Amino acid sequence: MKRNATAIWHGTGQDGSGEITTESKVLNKTQLSYKSRFEDGIGTNPEELVAAAHAGCFTMKLSFLLAEAGFTADTLETKGYITFEDGAVTESHLVLNATIPKIAKDEFDKCVKDAELNCPMSKLLDTKITVDATLQ
Repeated sequence: MKRNATAIWHGTGQDGSGEITTESKVLNKTQLSYKSRFEDGIGTNPEELVAAAHAGCFTMKLSFLLAEAGFTADTLETKGYITFEDGAVTESHLVLNATIPKIAKDEFDKCVKDAELNCPMSKLLDTKITVDATLQ
């Protein structure tokens, strides 16, 4: 399986602008600019997209691991935070709030750690990865 997205940029890094379109068209000519990346401009940025990809991937991996262990989550909500400093992504931090009936805390923690280490996006990222997980 291969997936793709296209980025188009016009002009200089600071004064130019661009757009991102994904194969699925969920993002379709979505604005990308210096202001959306480094200030509070309208549009998206690479770090936001990586945060979304990592949160989504981790959450799906966790749901598969839970199913293998015999559990079905009522809710898995993961928020991703990407830290971008000095021209590099230095950390991906995930915050998970989970509602999973009848699971013991140690089993939950084991599945979370497995997902943290083994979801495809975690394997792709060459940075510090941390997870704060809350079982409700």
